[in-house]
Amino acid sequence: MEGVLVQNMSFKVGQTLTITGVPKADSTNFAINIGHSAEDIALHMNPRFDAHGDQQIVVCNSFLGGSWCEELRGSSFPFNQNEDFQIKITFTNEEFLITLPDGSQIQFPNRLGAEKYKYMHFEGEAKMHGVEIK
Repeated sequence: MEGVLVQNMSFKVGQTLTITGVPKADSTNFAINIGHSAEDIALHMNPRFDAHGDQQIVVCNSFLGGSWCEELRGSSFPFNQNEDFQIKITFTNEEFLITLPDGSQIQFPNRLGAEKYKYMHFEGEAKMHGVEIK
């Protein structure tokens, strides 16, 4: 498994996860995964510059019991290759609220319904600068 794996930080309802980073100059996509394990991902957020047949779109999904669920696609794509970004994520038992770099938001259902997640995995063609939970 490549990328950055965080397993000892607890991300709870009411807290805000702030992720900063920069997509590589030739980045096709990168992903942020939040859940219990690699098999139970409550939120898979995948900004795609040009990947999986998509261009300039943010795709969100969940991976439960070994299979992907229904995708949700964002309406804006405020990411640029080689340009710093900041993403803020908060969640409730019902949903994740993702704030993108331009201030636009994506609401994604918390399909696992948990109040706490300990598994965070950042993968793909972006360099993560910081991960902060407050």
